[in-house]
Amino acid sequence: MRLDKVLGHVGYGSRKEVQKLIKSKKVTVDGKCVVKSEANVNPEMQAICVSGEDIDYQEFYYYLLNKPAGYVSATEDPRDETVIDLLETIDRNKELFPVGRLDKDTEGLLVLTNDGKLAHDLLSPKKHVDKTYYAKVAGKMVPEDIEIFAAGMTLNDGTTYRPGKLEIISSGEEISEIYVTISEGKFHQVKKMVRFVGKEVTYLQRIQMGQLKLPEDLALGEYRQLTKEELVALQQA
Repeated sequence: MRLDKVLGHVGYGSRKEVQKLIKSKKVTVDGKCVVKSEANVNPEMQAICVSGEDIDYQEFYYYLLNKPAGYVSATEDPRDETVIDLLETIDRNKELFPVGRLDKDTEGLLVLTNDGKLAHDLLSPKKHVDKTYYAKVAGKMVPEDIEIFAAGMTLNDGTTYRPGKLEIISSGEEISEIYVTISEGKFHQVKKMVRFVGKEVTYLQRIQMGQLKLPEDLALGEYRQLTKEELVALQQA
């Protein structure tokens, strides 16, 4: 791996800034000064120091974000702010991206990483990783709706949904509260499933993905690195 790419990855600035840093003879590899930005290094096996301090290198990063409404699940967007814009204290050189998508008006658990393999495993249709949502609904949810969700659905446009699990928390004439667990991630899926039984989602929050749960102490808009236990739970999804 190129030395300038390693230093950029761990937050020492843009490629131009890193190259200037290397030329200033402030970077050593295994105790020897290196002045060529293109020098090949192994950051996991070699001691790389900047101004005498060891760099803190990680190949992959895993963050948990409690996504607020109003942000799109993308790395960039010409019209809207993205979830990446929320990561004020994280260097863009880490090249993080969201694992899957939450609608712009949907809140809750969103994993951000630069680990493409993990993201692929979590999103692969073959894996059927469960995702659980809390929703407020305009309308009265009834026991028959549970059976319809459990049987799977085919919409009028031909879209099919695998069986899902509906739990009714409360059911009023005007407002109901529910949990919905699905093993797919199709566009507006929870909203469309609720609409299929004649109601409308007014608020949606993802609270779990696989075995990973949204922490109660992670406020809306806040983010942090996954713990080792949380990462293992996610990898076992």
